[in-house]
Amino acid sequence: MADTTRITVTLPTEQVAELKKITDNVSGYVAEAVARQIRHQLLGADLRSHTDEYGAFSSAELADARSRIFSGAESEGGESAA
Repeated sequence: MADTTRITVTLPTEQVAELKKITDNVSGYVAEAVARQIRHQLLGADLRSHTDEYGAFSSAELADARSRIFSGAESEGGESAA
């Protein structure tokens, strides 16, 4: 099991009510959401670095990437790449 640290987070009451409808493990749900956001930001930084060094992606490169992302997601049972 990964090391954990207890913190206090303040959320709007409406969000907490919806979270409790979705899951009994709010900490786990929030940890997954934070991990997803961190991956998103790191990927964005990598993409910016790549385009700064090599220029914009071509249409063919973008099409190939979309094909790889969405064919992989569908084989894992979902359509979202996020």
